[in-house]
Amino acid sequence: MSKLVISQSPHLHTKPDVKKLMYAVIIALLPSLALSLFFYGVGALVVTAVAVVAAVVFEWLIVKFILKKEPTIWDGSAIITGLLLAFNVPSNLPIWIIIVGALVAIGVGKLSFGGLGQNPFNPALVGRVFLLISFPVQMTSWPTPLVNRGVYIDAITGATPLGVMKEGLKNGEAMSSIMQNIPSHLQMFYGQMGGSLGEISALLLILGGIYLLFKKVISWHIPGSIFITVILISGIFWLMNPEANADPLFHLLTGGIMLGAIYMATDYSTSPMSNSGKIVFGVGIGVLTMVIRLWGAYPEGVSFAILIMNAFVPIINKGFKPKLFGAKK
Repeated sequence: MSKLVISQSPHLHTKPDVKKLMYAVIIALLPSLALSLFFYGVGALVVTAVAVVAAVVFEWLIVKFILKKEPTIWDGSAIITGLLLAFNVPSNLPIWIIIVGALVAIGVGKLSFGGLGQNPFNPALVGRVFLLISFPVQMTSWPTPLVNRGVYIDAITGATPLGVMKEGLKNGEAMSSIMQNIPSHLQMFYGQMGGSLGEISALLLILGGIYLLFKKVISWHIPGSIFITVILISGIFWLMNPEANADPLFHLLTGGIMLGAIYMATDYSTSPMSNSGKIVFGVGIGVLTMVIRLWGAYPEGVSFAILIMNAFVPIINKGFKPKLFGAKK
């Protein structure tokens, strides 16, 4: 007699399986990765390769020898974790730090909770925040794009647009003066600015997001609610005092808003199940991101915001339950 085994979420009554969904996300990230390789050259290649290989190797080792289960590296989730980790760090990060980040992401952020579908926090962000707290100097040293394509460790570095803005406002400068030292909105849109691999091209990240929407891998609820919340909050402060606050478009094009909203906040196992819950989740991420950007010590707050809201997902799921299958409208 066969047993009916109920696994952890995600539960999908659709044709694509988990493997196909994971590889769809990888495909969506490839254009951004290609541009990162163009802007940062060998550094981007080393960071990405090491992060992906380390994530896959650690998952295989932990699952096989510690959890004593069949390795699950072929489902693509470890590759995505490594890829997203690489997208969240500087392109001159030392190899040993990348390996530590991959170990924390896979070993702590994912497998310590049981593996795919059981982790409450986004693994790549767990690794990224751990590295940011443990190695703040290396994690905030941003190579200048188009200058360091043949250089890895000894790269010429500079501040990100958010960092320039934060420092300028702290020193009492007006936004009109600060913006003269920051790439234009158009440059930020297609990617010519300093930052992590996943910050440099809003255009290609959006195109990848459209592909995921078309393939029905994600829905609009989380990215849309994050974007609208960021626009509303930043817009209010900008209208109140444009010399002390950046405009909404600046906030959308800089930092990890695009990468976080489209590719990390939408992770199935760390986001709410219902559409209404997803909107609440996205609004929370948008609010926390702007609170950190406006008043926090760090110039960026997307990673912290997503992880904090990950912790609230069980409560959101309890308060915003999806309609029962077969229930009347």
